[in-house]
Amino acid sequence: MSKEVSSHWILKNLIGAAVFVVAFAVLANLVLGVLTHHGKYVQVPDLAGLEVSEARRVAEHSGLRVEVTDSVFSKRAQRGAVNSHIPKAGTDVKTGRKIRLTINSVIPKKVTMPDLVGLSLRQARAELSSRGLYLGKITYVSDEATNIVLKQTYRNAEIRKGRQIESEATVDLVVGLNDQDYLTRVPNVVGMKYLRAADVLQDNSLNVGRLRFDETCKTYQDSLFATVVSQNPAPSSAECQMGSEVSLTLTKEPAKSKR
Repeated sequence: MSKEVSSHWILKNLIGAAVFVVAFAVLANLVLGVLTHHGKYVQVPDLAGLEVSEARRVAEHSGLRVEVTDSVFSKRAQRGAVNSHIPKAGTDVKTGRKIRLTINSVIPKKVTMPDLVGLSLRQARAELSSRGLYLGKITYVSDEATNIVLKQTYRNAEIRKGRQIESEATVDLVVGLNDQDYLTRVPNVVGMKYLRAADVLQDNSLNVGRLRFDETCKTYQDSLFATVVSQNPAPSSAECQMGSEVSLTLTKEPAKSKR
């Protein structure tokens, strides 16, 4: 074989090899891109509050997958609905990413009812809160000591310590009221979220009375995070009897109520 032919053959093979390497690299990059969705990102939608089937549909529409990995129980949220998820809403992820869902359990969690009799009202509230329970109505009866718990009730019946009760249940208390120490003042709760307003009223030995929610509150969840726009009676330096009721008007969008 002549030198000229040999050189031409070597050059031809080198060019062929180079073309093969480039083609292989391009093909590998394309395959890798398909398998890993290289360079394609989407924002995680907000799936909280949705049924699992609806969350799956919304996620798939964004090119994502979902998997239920955990559950919690909240009486204040819809049972079986998505409570939270990882990654969080608004996070940029590659398409095809799996979103891990924590759902609100269908079966209520049970807690043990504590013994509140003999505790002060403030101590009783703290004990209920530590068990995941809520203070409901405060009923005052004549007694030597004011704001000392005399009886604990659940669903209009006395409940004994040690009984299993649903988490986030509401427990009513009967407390003492001394004839010489029975007055309190109505605090200003306008501008507070509902749960905070209820806490402040109870701190002042008052009950939440009639609740009025405007048209912006469409769901139970809306009502929990609604803001107080008015109260009756209004805040006053004048004293009123402990156990009195304060009615509240609430809205989800306080800015609109000022128009």
